[in-house]
Amino acid sequence: MQDRVVPPPVEASRVRPAVPRTLVNAVVDWLMQQALTDAEIETIVFGCCERLQAIGIPLARGYCAFSVLHPLHSALGITWERGVGSRLDDYPHVPGGLNTGFTRSPHHYMLGRGLNFLRIRLDTADRHYDFPVLTDLVEKGVTDYVAYLVSFEGNSSFSQSSGGGMIGSWASDHVDGFSDSDIETLLRVEARLAVACKMAVRDQLMRNVAKTYLGRTTGKRVLSGQIKRGDGESIDAAIWYADLRGSTGMADRMPRQEFIDLLNQFFGEIGQPVIESGGEILSFIGDAMLAIFPIGKGVTGEMACQAASESASVAQARMAAFNHKRRAQGHAPLEFGIALHRGEVTYGNVGVPNRLAFSVFGSVVNEVARLDSLTKELGEPVLASQAFTKSLPMPWRPLGSHKLRGVGRRMKVFAPTWSSYKPAGAAGQSEDDAMRWA
Repeated sequence: MQDRVVPPPVEASRVRPAVPRTLVNAVVDWLMQQALTDAEIETIVFGCCERLQAIGIPLARGYCAFSVLHPLHSALGITWERGVGSRLDDYPHVPGGLNTGFTRSPHHYMLGRGLNFLRIRLDTADRHYDFPVLTDLVEKGVTDYVAYLVSFEGNSSFSQSSGGGMIGSWASDHVDGFSDSDIETLLRVEARLAVACKMAVRDQLMRNVAKTYLGRTTGKRVLSGQIKRGDGESIDAAIWYADLRGSTGMADRMPRQEFIDLLNQFFGEIGQPVIESGGEILSFIGDAMLAIFPIGKGVTGEMACQAASESASVAQARMAAFNHKRRAQGHAPLEFGIALHRGEVTYGNVGVPNRLAFSVFGSVVNEVARLDSLTKELGEPVLASQAFTKSLPMPWRPLGSHKLRGVGRRMKVFAPTWSSYKPAGAAGQSEDDAMRWA
C-alpha cells in the first residue's frame, strides 16, 4: 500500500485585496459634506479615521496639525488612535517661533527639503531616519508610517513661513504595513481631509478673533449677525472699571516695549479674575479696563455683584503679590484703582458705517469711570457705589457722599471689607509642549 503523501502547507497570501472604490468614494463624499457644515475639526478627523478603518484600511493612528491665529497658541494638532479616539492639543507660542518637539519631527525634516511625502517602514532594523516619534510608535507596534504636507496656497509647495497648509501622518500596525492600494486611498483622502479641516479652522479662527478682540459674549453676538450700526439693547449689569495710576510718567521714562510689557502684566493680573468669575471684558482704554457682569438669564443682581466683588478682591490680592516681586527686583510698586457700579447700560454697536465698536454706553459708564478717579483721592484701591452695595448685602465701609466730575448728583461711596459672604447660587461661568509633533 502506497504511503499517503501529505502536501506541504500552503503559505497564506499576504496580499490584501484593495478597498472597493465605492467605499473610498463614500469617505470622500462624507468629508466634502463636513466642509459644507459647521463641523468641529475634532469631529472631522475622528470621523475620517474611523471610516478609513471601517472600510479596511489598517489604520492604527492618524495625526494632523495646522498653524492658527491665536494670542496663546501657534498651532493645534489632532491625534486619533484606534480604540482610543481623538485628542486635541494646543501648541503654545515659543521664543523663536518653533516648538522644540517640532524641530525634531519628520515634518520639519520634510519642510527643510521640499518633500510633500515621506514613508518610513518601521519593521526593519536598518531604518534611514531617526525621529523621536518613531521610537514611540515602534513601542506601540507600528510597522509603517507615512507623513504628508498639504498646501493651501494653490500649488504643490508647502510654505513653512506662511502657515498655509496642513501637516499630517498615517500609521499602521499591520504585519505588512500599508499596501500600495492603501497608500493610493490615503493620498486621495488626505486632500479632502485638508479641505474639510481648512474650513473648520477658518471658522474657529473667526471665533478666536471675535472672542479675543471683542470678548466671549460680544463675539458671539457679532458672529450671530448683530453687526449693524445701532444694533443693541438695554441691559442691567454690574460694571467693573480699573486703571493704572501714573502710567503717563512711566510711558515717558520707560522704553516703549518695556512699558507695553508692563501694561500687559497689569491687565493680566486684574483681568484674569474677571474672566474666571464670568465677567466680560469689553475694552482696554489706554491704561484702563472696562468689564461687565450682565444680569438676567438666571443671574440675579446679587450674583452678578458678588462675582464682580470677588474678582476685584482677587485682582487686589494678585496685584499685591505682583508688587511684592517688583519691590524685590528694585522697582516701585504699581498703583491702581478699581470701581464697582450697577445700572442699566446700552449694549451694542456705535461708530461710522464701516468702522464700529461693540461696547456699553450710558451715564452709568461715565459714573463708574469717575468713581475710579476717586480711589486716588480717598486712598482706597477699591470703591463701590450705593447702587452696587444695595445689591450685595455684605458689610461695607461707608466713605460719605462725594461729587464726581461730570456727574450732576452726589454719590454715596463705600469700600469693601472682603467678607466671606456667599450668595445662594453660582456667580457666573468660568472661561472655558508635552506632546510630539508627528
